[in-house]
Amino acid sequence: MKTLKLNLLFLLTSVLSYAQISTQEKNALLALYDSTNGAAWRTTWDLEASVDTWHGVEVADGKVIALQLDYNLLKGTLPNELGDLQHLQHLSLFRNSLSGSIPATIGKLIALKELNLSMNQLRGTIPADLTNLSSLESLKLFMNELSGSIPVSIGNLSQLKTLELYNNNLLGTLPVSMENLTNLETFVISSNALTGKLPNNLSQLKKLKTFSVFDNELFGEIPTSIGDLANLEELVLSNNAFYGDLPTSLFKLSKLKTLLIGHNSFKGELAQLEKKFPNLIEFDHQNGNNGGVLVTLDTED
Repeated sequence: MKTLKLNLLFLLTSVLSYAQISTQEKNALLALYDSTNGAAWRTTWDLEASVDTWHGVEVADGKVIALQLDYNLLKGTLPNELGDLQHLQHLSLFRNSLSGSIPATIGKLIALKELNLSMNQLRGTIPADLTNLSSLESLKLFMNELSGSIPVSIGNLSQLKTLELYNNNLLGTLPVSMENLTNLETFVISSNALTGKLPNNLSQLKKLKTFSVFDNELFGEIPTSIGDLANLEELVLSNNAFYGDLPTSLFKLSKLKTLLIGHNSFKGELAQLEKKFPNLIEFDHQNGNNGGVLVTLDTED
């Protein structure tokens, strides 16, 4: 009987220690709760219960590995203590009412694979510290009020597959280092105030499927290297100040389904382009400022 009791005690202790996270990680979660009015969240936390029962918190081997609180009425600022969740792999706070700046301490989350802070009211710059996240595969910061430039070291995120920064107030040029994002599949920076030319060496981004720079202040000719993006399905260049002839290398993009190039100053018989792309579904080529023409092509033939 004594042996049985000892075994049961050992088992209970093991289970409790498995669910238990470090004081540092728990304090980081509590800091987020306090700074974003946790008591008024759509689904709040029972602070007396075990952390692994808290909504949106995933614990494995006594470590917090995911924090997902989308659509949960978070209101307030992000605390610096978020950087203490050192085992975090997924952080998603999509569509809340977060304000203030993105804390640079998030750059300490070196295990992070997904960061989604989209559809909030975040201000300030994108911290350069975020480019320390060498395991990051998805970075979504769209529909905020972020300003400043895209960090010049963005190319350090060599595992990145998705980069979505659209609908912010970003300025400056596209960093040359973005040519190092060789795993990138989705690149959307539309509706900002970015200027300058497209990087000459786009040919490195061979996995790219979506490239959208719509509604910025970009200019210059389209580099011939764009024709090396053999997997490209969506190319959106509309509402910028691009000019000149489109490179003939563009016609190599046989997988293209969407081609939106209107409201620029391109030369040539642009209306004839649709014949060059057998899989095209959406096509906009109208120049000028009197309203574009978006053509949805009949694909049933």
